[in-house]
Amino acid sequence: MIRIIVAIERSRGLADDRGIPWQGRIPSDARYFRDETSSGIVLMGFRTYAEFELPLHDRPNFVLARPGSSLRPGFVAVPDLAGFFEERSDESVWVIGGAALFAQSLPFVDELYLTRLDADFACTKFFPPFEDRFRRETGTGQQVEGGIPFDFEVWGRRAPEDRPTDPA
Repeated sequence: MIRIIVAIERSRGLADDRGIPWQGRIPSDARYFRDETSSGIVLMGFRTYAEFELPLHDRPNFVLARPGSSLRPGFVAVPDLAGFFEERSDESVWVIGGAALFAQSLPFVDELYLTRLDADFACTKFFPPFEDRFRRETGTGQQVEGGIPFDFEVWGRRAPEDRPTDPA
């Protein structure tokens, strides 16, 4: 099962040039991330990898990187995204960012684990459009933490026959 886990704001923004604007303001989102990804593999893009000093504990940490890239101990380079997903089709894979990796991974993903923030943070990096390929399956209902309203949602891939059609 391939899943994406990400927090996004109203316009699907997920970060700005300095990082995640709401970082540290929603502790339950950090716990949600840790709890959900604790069983399985995590896959991150190279820029996300650069933000981590150490690998996430108790799970394999893979990084989409150019062949021959040198990574710190505890991180494993992945040169081919499609091949990686194919080789791990029987495993639980969590795609954890960033924006470019989310866009590249979306065609392979089975589920989205979204923290939807009901706020605008003037982000400059965005999650790709997804509503036409996925359907909201569960949500916790709005919560507020650090002054930020949010909802934990799980979206499952739509069957091809359930996808909206172009009205034109």
